[in-house]
Amino acid sequence: MDRITLLICAFICMNSHGQQVKPNDIPLQEEVKKYTFETVADGINNPWGMAFLPDGTMLVTEKSGVVYHIKNGVKTEVKNVPAVYSRGQGGLLDIVLHPDYANNGWIYITYSNKEGEGSNTKLIRAKLENESLTQIESLYKCGPNTAKSHHFGSRIVFDNEGYLYFSAGERGEHFVNPQDITRDNGKIYRLNDDGSIPNDNPFVGQPKAKEAIYSYGHRNPQGLVKHPVTGVIWEHEHGPQGGDEINVIKKGANYGWPVVTYGIDYDNSIISKEKQKEGIEDPIYYWLPSIAPSGMTFVTGDKYPDWKGALLVGSLKFQYLEILKLDGYKVISRQKAAVNIGRIRNVAQGPDGYIYIGAEGKGILKIIPNP
Repeated sequence: MDRITLLICAFICMNSHGQQVKPNDIPLQEEVKKYTFETVADGINNPWGMAFLPDGTMLVTEKSGVVYHIKNGVKTEVKNVPAVYSRGQGGLLDIVLHPDYANNGWIYITYSNKEGEGSNTKLIRAKLENESLTQIESLYKCGPNTAKSHHFGSRIVFDNEGYLYFSAGERGEHFVNPQDITRDNGKIYRLNDDGSIPNDNPFVGQPKAKEAIYSYGHRNPQGLVKHPVTGVIWEHEHGPQGGDEINVIKKGANYGWPVVTYGIDYDNSIISKEKQKEGIEDPIYYWLPSIAPSGMTFVTGDKYPDWKGALLVGSLKFQYLEILKLDGYKVISRQKAAVNIGRIRNVAQGPDGYIYIGAEGKGILKIIPNP
């Protein structure tokens, strides 16, 4: 057995106390195709975020820095989009409407900003008028900038009380940022809708703490969604080689990176022998090997009876949509869908109840159930 195999075997099979640790071994079922695809918009190289407007049209962010307004399959480029740091994993990221968008018109966007040397994740809000962003307001800017080109995050979601959550990756500084609440990055933040910090955030009043932080110890979160029944915020994030996680986000909780992990580093070295530790939240599910998850949504409607209540996650690495059936917080089955459609960057359920996916190199596709 070679060194790499030994390292992986030792890491997966044993924790620091010599106890056996099994990966989540729920088998991945093959695709049962009961649907077709309808192209909503093509020619979008990296469709990161999707937002559905009340009039039935859609806003889509393209990582290179373009916001498209899609009406009846026609893409219109939105003007006055801030310049982005389009390098590596950086660029224009998520886009979400305010829960009361019909009355206030606010749109929220995260992106790798292009201000000064290097870059970091930034959250803004703006309004859409005459196919242009107007009244742009800066709400939160992670710092400091770095020239590294990976682990920006980022997703945005509102909870039932109107608080805004957004994620920012640890920017390649995994031994510096995620475990330090006085530093940005490797965090999920919670803000009021105007960017101010809620008084009951977990680290308000702590010396030097970044008071916008809601949870910490994250690596590169690219999935963030509200549970349709409980209202709890769910998250998924990229691990290194192995150990992509699904987490239920709790106030002030530590999710472990890099103190605990189910993965090893890309040079096959062990980052940590710990997989569980007191004071650190366990994931409700982890992938081994990694699937490189991006985008996440719950299925709530009746369009897809076999999927109702399931959690959908896009896989960049293996180019499929994963259907995870749940029993509370427990994953009880997994199945492939949308196989070989391309690297799935995002997945969302639209107001019409249909599932939409953003596939790299293709654009936005709607999944149409067979009658």
